[in-house]
Amino acid sequence: MAALGAVAELDVARAELPGSLLSLSDAAVRDLIADVGALARDVGLLQTALAGVAARRSGRERGAEGLSAATGHRTPVELIQATTGVSRAEATRAVRVGESLLDGVERGPVVAVWHAAVDAALLAGRVTSAQAHAIMGGLGEPPAAAVADAWGAAAERLVREASDWSVEQLTAQARTLRDMLDPAGAEDRFARRFERRSFRLWADADGQQRGSITFDDEMAPWMRAVLDAALRPRRGGPRFMTDAERADAAALVDDQRTNEQLSYDLLVDLVRAGALADAKDVFGAREPGVRVVVTAGGGRDLLGRLGATGAVEDGGTAVPGSVIDRAQCVAGRVEVTVDGCGNPLAVGRDERLFSRRQRLALAVRDGGCLWPGCERPPSHCEAHHTVPWAEGGETDCDVGVLLCRFHHLTLHNGGWSIRGTATSGFFLHAPPGGDGGRGDGAAGGAATGGAPPVPLRSKSPLRWLWDPPPDRVGWRVAPAA
Repeated sequence: MAALGAVAELDVARAELPGSLLSLSDAAVRDLIADVGALARDVGLLQTALAGVAARRSGRERGAEGLSAATGHRTPVELIQATTGVSRAEATRAVRVGESLLDGVERGPVVAVWHAAVDAALLAGRVTSAQAHAIMGGLGEPPAAAVADAWGAAAERLVREASDWSVEQLTAQARTLRDMLDPAGAEDRFARRFERRSFRLWADADGQQRGSITFDDEMAPWMRAVLDAALRPRRGGPRFMTDAERADAAALVDDQRTNEQLSYDLLVDLVRAGALADAKDVFGAREPGVRVVVTAGGGRDLLGRLGATGAVEDGGTAVPGSVIDRAQCVAGRVEVTVDGCGNPLAVGRDERLFSRRQRLALAVRDGGCLWPGCERPPSHCEAHHTVPWAEGGETDCDVGVLLCRFHHLTLHNGGWSIRGTATSGFFLHAPPGGDGGRGDGAAGGAATGGAPPVPLRSKSPLRWLWDPPPDRVGWRVAPAA
């Protein structure tokens, strides 16, 4: 690239490169990261397409004359691993995405594939091969040809939002969307993973006792909630708390144990205490819990199971109707009414601090910290007044957003601002005269001083319910097989 060739600090021997880069300005480092990223995207596309061609030429019908076999490799994945030095997972991803590209080309424009939008975005450089694999792997194949259009619409939506997510988040979003499109399939997938749950203990060669747990979809979020409740002060949790909670948090921060040691001690204490101890004795000031968010309604199948898919508030893990039914029996429910855009209605606005019910409504709408690129879930967030309370701002969900502690402080201390309303949309504005670098390496483009503000998008998996693609009536639900 011409831009890279103009950087004198790059015109050095390989051994001198790290030291040479230290002399670059912050702005130059950011520009180079963007330029190299664009170059890597182009190279990645070429590698992916070549991996697809290699896979096509290594089919079983070619036998020993196949491309992989002729070079001494059993599969095209092994060929790519050996040739490029990438991991098996990366080689597998390249083969799968490359084959999907060729599949679209071979079918031609008349017979469209459901992932056509992903293929087009990959070829145009709007998504990387890793993002393409996250979308297609997360959605999986449509359960029936009749719902291929729904899968295609979902793929289009994920492509548009790919720059807002890390690859891991994009995969999780695609999986959750798949389960919301196909509630019956979600129930079956949950059952299969539930069957694989396990726990075992063993001793290694040095006599160290070890353990391994495979969680089901319901207990994994619960265990994370347990650990988050105990370790939140160390992980940058919300600052607003009672005096007693503040003292407990300070003691935890000063504790000499590592997070892993604290997690182990907590798990052992939890097992010891069982159901006989007061929850506060085990968990500290805040008892852990998992909130499952689900829309009202939904019919039932012949077994009486609810035909709906819910999502765990923190992380968006999808859970099927049977889990929702059981959760309501055990813990009850809190109803939150939203308008057609997902904005909470009638939850109050009189106090300076947002109420528990308002925070729950914000969690449903925002799905976590709204700062671009941030992965903090709702339980790690604070409610921010987009119009400061001291300047007449109201404690209202229409003008409140969720931000994690770090980005909440960044906004107030760095001169950033968030403007807009829930109905018009929220936008992140860079400090006056600033260069717009968000300081967190977030993807999705920086809001430079004078450049357009960055739109803040909901990270809630339920956003699909109030913002479907245009002209897609009934797109969310796959018909029964």
